[in-house]
Amino acid sequence: MSRGSGRKAFQQYYPESTRTCYGCGPDNARGYRIRSFWEGEGDDREAVCRFTPEPFHTAVPGAVYGGLIASLVDCHGTGTAAAAAYRAADRAMDTLPALRFVTGSLTVRYRRPTPMGVELVLRARAVEVAERKVRVAVRVLAEDVLTAEGEVLAVRIPEGWLERLSARGS
Repeated sequence: MSRGSGRKAFQQYYPESTRTCYGCGPDNARGYRIRSFWEGEGDDREAVCRFTPEPFHTAVPGAVYGGLIASLVDCHGTGTAAAAAYRAADRAMDTLPALRFVTGSLTVRYRRPTPMGVELVLRARAVEVAERKVRVAVRVLAEDVLTAEGEVLAVRIPEGWLERLSARGS
């Protein structure tokens, strides 16, 4: 599970209509419910997420399933994109209209097996912030060893898109 301090995680600012994602939705009881926070100051500021895989997140004995790593990179990346977009717009994360992102593309490079039984630390930086897209670089560390890195191109959800999508499903 992920954990955080008493601070509010990026994902806790998501509007109700976007809080059910399997990876990052705080309202999905069966999901990962990752929590991302800013750490550091100035140029050293990174978005950080901590997650400890469960025994069922295994690939081969002793190693974390690569699909879990990819989904953690994905969801931490889109959460970081939202937080970076709010910062770039000089807005608080609880202001409207909500800035929410989906994955336009995801690249993950596995550098070495990620061991089971340790907390994973994901460190992300928004490397490009535009009005509709944010590019985020993410590193996955296990006991301070880089095990995977990825890049998420996050695309902003247009206003009204979620409402139109929900109306089709009812």
